[in-house]
Amino acid sequence: MTSKTEQTGQAEQVAGTAGQAEAAAEALGYEQARDELIEVVRRLETGGTTLEESLALWERGEELAKACRSRLDGARARLDAALAEESAGAGRAEEGSGDL
Repeated sequence: MTSKTEQTGQAEQVAGTAGQAEAAAEALGYEQARDELIEVVRRLETGGTTLEESLALWERGEELAKACRSRLDGARARLDAALAEESAGAGRAEEGSGDL
């Protein structure tokens, strides 16, 4: 049986490890995270892993999916900003051409 102090220490260690793993996933480029996510899904679908291994793979997959979503959201925001800038520039050009 573990004491309250040991349980708290273990919980903090797990939380710290999860934070490090999430930061590591965020540090990957989109393609790297996507490729690793595909491999994680393949391993989960194939089976043959213990419950602990499956849980670890699932958690890693969640981290990788979050990193991919973050990268895609950032790319979408950049595209939206570029399109809005282009649209605003086209509107200004049309206003200027009417002065001739």
